[in-house]
Formats: sequence, structure tokens, C-alpha cells
Amino acid sequence: MSNYKLFLLRHGEGAWNKENRFCSWVDQKLSENGVKEAQECGKLLREQGVQFDVVFTSILSRSVQTAWLVLEAMAQEWVPVVKDWRLNERHYGSLIGLNRAEMAAQHGEEQVKLWRRGYDITPPPIDESHPYFLEIYNDRRYTTCDVPKGNLPRAESLKEVLERLMPYWNNTIVPEIRKGRTVLISAHGNSCRALLKHLEAISDQDIANLTLPTGVPVLVELDKSLKPVKPRQLLGDQDKIRAAIKKVEDQGKAKPSA
Repeated sequence: MSNYKLFLLRHGEGAWNKENRFCSWVDQKLSENGVKEAQECGKLLREQGVQFDVVFTSILSRSVQTAWLVLEAMAQEWVPVVKDWRLNERHYGSLIGLNRAEMAAQHGEEQVKLWRRGYDITPPPIDESHPYFLEIYNDRRYTTCDVPKGNLPRAESLKEVLERLMPYWNNTIVPEIRKGRTVLISAHGNSCRALLKHLEAISDQDIANLTLPTGVPVLVELDKSLKPVKPRQLLGDQDKIRAAIKKVEDQGKAKPSA
């Protein structure tokens, strides 16, 4: 029997999701479709009678915007929203801004899958010559972090995402769950995958096969030890969810030659 309910949500589609580019720490708003995904997610949760007590997001706009739209659709705008960089998307280093399909054509689909899905594979780091370096590291939001800006990541594996996420999970989110509060984490594909790896004890190899589509809420029911009591549930139309998962997985494939 479950004691706690935790909801995870990968933000709605962003502009660079649509363009199949590595977005990472570049700040992007939701696309028109992403806004719709977030609103439909909120409507679904409202229909299921879900009531949130607190919402956690990253400090990237697409994560925050998704949370706002979900709460608005649920008529729960008053629920506190807490933001922290430790829920940010994985830092893809020098890959930021590049098109996944073009990278697959250039480097091979297997290499792109390793960069995207491998647990302990870190992509080449970003440096000051990168076109998005200053946009990221001159952003005022990164002066609010609990580490100096110079110590923030320049590239991350999924393992490193989990390592920077765990202190926030243990010290900030877990106490709210243990109070019996219903928590929503509106974050990103890789921060959610990293947390699921921890909660479900997914192996380093098997985590490569976990895909989360945008805008689909994931329900994880936990016991007193914060271990899952049943398999995670992706909520919504299951045919649409399967199609959305395939779409995400196909992003790393080279486009057929015309």
C-alpha cells in the first residue's frame, strides 16, 4: 500500500524540442504545442482529482512556465512553486544548439545515443568560444545558485545530473513528501530520468531505454521508505503516449537521404 504520491513531469515542448536541437541550459520558452501540452496535462490531473501542495521546478523558463500552466488549468494557482538549478536539464556541453539528426548523420546514431542516453558518458565541455556560452553564464539566474558560478557544470553525464540532484532531493523535496504533501516536480527529461533511476534502482545499462515524452505526468507511488510500491504510471491516452515516446526516440536518428 502506498503512503505517498509523487508526480514527475517533463516540461511541455520547447522551441528547440520542435527543431530537434540540444537545448540544455539555453533558456527557451514553450512552443505553441508545448503550451497546449501543459494545459492538457493540468486538465487531466484536475479531472483525476489531484491536489498539489507544493511544486518544484528548475530555473529554466520552460520548466517554470509548464508548472504555471498546469496549476492554472487545475485552478490551483496559489500552490507554492519552488525553483532551483539542481533540477535543471542535463548540461550537454559543446553539443548545445546542435541538431540531433544532423549529429547522427555526422557521428553515427550509436554515438548520439551514447551522448543522449549513456549513464556515465560526458559530452565535450562548453568553452568561451561556444556561441551560447555567454548567454548561459552571464545570465543573472546563475548568481542565485548555492555554488559559485565558476563551479557550475560545463558538461554533464546523467550520472553527474543525479549527483547534483540528490542533495536537493534529500534535503528539500523528501521532507515535503514525508509530511504527506502531494508533490509535483516540473522539470526536464534528464533530471526526471535521473530521479527515476534513483527511486526505481534502474541499472546503469537499462536507464538508456527510459524515455519520457514532453507534457506527460508520471505518477510514482512510494512506501514509507520512499521505494515504489508499483510500476510508474504515465497518465493519459496510452496510444498517444507510445507515439510520443517513439517521436522522442527517433530524434537521435539520421534522416533518410532524399
